[in-house]
Amino acid sequence: MAVTFKLACPLAQQTGLEARIVTSAVFFAVGTGLVLHVRRALLRELRQARAVAGAAQSVLLRPLPPRVDGLSLAAAQLSADRGAAVGGDLYEVTATEHGVRVVMGDVRGHGLAALGTVAAVLGSFREAVHDEAELAGVLRRLERALARHLRERARAEHPSTGREPDSPVAEEFVTVLLLEIHADGEVHALNCGHPWPYLVSAHGVEPLARADPLPPLGPFPLPADLTAARVGRLPSGDALVLYTDGVEDARDTHGGFFPLPAVLAEAVRDRTASPQTLLRTVFTRLRRHTGERPADDVAVLVLRNDRSLSAHVRSPGAPGTARPATTHPQPTKHR
Repeated sequence: MAVTFKLACPLAQQTGLEARIVTSAVFFAVGTGLVLHVRRALLRELRQARAVAGAAQSVLLRPLPPRVDGLSLAAAQLSADRGAAVGGDLYEVTATEHGVRVVMGDVRGHGLAALGTVAAVLGSFREAVHDEAELAGVLRRLERALARHLRERARAEHPSTGREPDSPVAEEFVTVLLLEIHADGEVHALNCGHPWPYLVSAHGVEPLARADPLPPLGPFPLPADLTAARVGRLPSGDALVLYTDGVEDARDTHGGFFPLPAVLAEAVRDRTASPQTLLRTVFTRLRRHTGERPADDVAVLVLRNDRSLSAHVRSPGAPGTARPATTHPQPTKHR
């Protein structure tokens, strides 16, 4: 349009001030239209990419239901990569005939580069929790799934392919925390290099356990004798806060670490906070602490035991639920 105007319009061939102003206006209008057209096309592609990323996130790290077998849940994660919807943290909660089983994990690295490992570990967990009667069997399944994934990555990143790996396969590892919560609140755990969760109650905030964890999955094999340890109880009304190390390792501008226990204690100081309230408080304070820019992926999962509070609405025979005893009325004697 601009070239046609310049060649065909008599006014554009004049050298006066008025002709120059008109020609400049035409070229400016055409350039503006071109820029707006390109901008709309880029925004349309960006919306499509975000829609695809959202669909992938819902499959990989699907949203948890608000309740699982009498436990109220709230969970969220934040990627360290700007624009990434998912990162290297993983979590899942599933009700099984063996109890409610929980996984919280953290893949080495962060952002999009860790998605393949997250998919391998989560996919294995979702199958193993129903197949394995013991928590140790679930952990061994996760170890085998991670080993298969790393072998496939090693073949794909072989020097003959000409690809430069983002991180060497030999340095890959995953910290994993497995919990099994029984109907009476008893908690069993297997911990491979992951931070222990905090038990939040009206009496304060304390770690669920203080035992030394096993090494992370990947660099070292699991021991031959592997048994889940009883680490405590989750009484009715109390909550467990599971998190990845990106939470307590988050620093402010002065280098100070994020005080997670103090934030949790403040949230429940006056009343018993809901899982959603605890989660919102942690993320609000964490964003403020890091200036909206965490250096590592962050994930937080809150579970509160509401079983006795909702026992009258739970159906007998549900997973992890004891069947109530049947009472028989005594015959009435008439005089």
